[in-house]
Amino acid sequence: MWKNRNVWIILTGEFVAGLGLWLGIIGNLEFMQEKVPSDFVKALILAGGLLAGVAIGPLAGRLTDQGSKKKIMLISSIVRALSVLFMFVAIETGSVLWMVVFLVFLQGSAAFYFPALQAAIPLIVKERELLALNGVHMNVSTLSRVIGTAIAGILLTLISLRDVYALSLVAYLLLAVATWFLKIDETVAPSAKKVDKSSGGFKDVFPIIKSIPVIFMTLVMTLIPLLFIGGFNLLVINISELQDSTAIKGWIYTAEGIAFMVGAFLIKRIGEKFSVFSILFTFSFLIGIAQLMLYFADIPAVSIAAFVLFGFSVGCFFPTAVTIFQTRMPKDYHGRFFSFRNMLDRVVFQVVLLVTGFFLDLIGLQLMVVLFGISSILMTGAFLVYTRKHKLHIETDEAERLSS
Repeated sequence: MWKNRNVWIILTGEFVAGLGLWLGIIGNLEFMQEKVPSDFVKALILAGGLLAGVAIGPLAGRLTDQGSKKKIMLISSIVRALSVLFMFVAIETGSVLWMVVFLVFLQGSAAFYFPALQAAIPLIVKERELLALNGVHMNVSTLSRVIGTAIAGILLTLISLRDVYALSLVAYLLLAVATWFLKIDETVAPSAKKVDKSSGGFKDVFPIIKSIPVIFMTLVMTLIPLLFIGGFNLLVINISELQDSTAIKGWIYTAEGIAFMVGAFLIKRIGEKFSVFSILFTFSFLIGIAQLMLYFADIPAVSIAAFVLFGFSVGCFFPTAVTIFQTRMPKDYHGRFFSFRNMLDRVVFQVVLLVTGFFLDLIGLQLMVVLFGISSILMTGAFLVYTRKHKLHIETDEAERLSS
């Protein structure tokens, strides 16, 4: 796999683009912190971009199946780079509306790029190498987030916001250049007609989810970390304001990202000693504890510790949840199920984002995190009772797959 030039192009492109993305995200937070006083309005602005991505998702999926993956990745990379120009206008005019236009184009291009990327990966490596490449790709993405947020936090104290976005633009252009050099043999991909005939859509997935309680329970439990993730950026803004520190944003993102990578790395060893259900419920509970810790968000050390605990917990939680999905959901439904889960996550993310903004305005950060933390712990307890009542379990051979 490591002798495959396409693999290096994909990973390099992901790393560089990730740096650009997180430079832009930190820039977005800084811009909104200056121009938008209401947390709910901040949430509406961020949700507007996400909504554009959800709305265009079905079209992006269909075009990805019908057209050239490389071409779609290349065009979306160029559009992503051009979208930064709208942010330059927003900075010059001080207009939040131009920032909304920037987010719509950015999320729209991402809605095309990432499905095309996921469809292209099986075309550049052998089937037995897929798991390894997907794992490395996730770590590269996380590493770019850690480095990108750390650099952005430092740069905002040294250079102008416009220059931060200029670096983001350069990163997106480098992604487009890297994509240009990809060599993908798409003749081995199934035709669009064949894919359409074999897929009945999401409606075929629902009866399967309902008939397998383990999948239904795990799918709903994945909503618990989304209570934290959905309002992540707004939480960071509020903590920054509470502590009157711009640099804390970079420190929080960096600490959380490193903790996530450590958790994802150690989950293999943890899985050798504990069942997947034990892991799922333990780290779901710890996510609630991390939320409660943010009641002391005015203390820098405690706020960073809370995000470290959260990062490590989700680094263990999500691989475990995905393993349950992969082992219990029939393989014939994997594509449709994971597509449905992706859209569900996006919708829930937007709802949580808006709710977070509303509560931050209404009751403030400290009361809100207590409410969310207690809700997460109660939901975890309810599902634990549910599993015991219905005697849900993961067979031993499936648990072993987690540690293999």
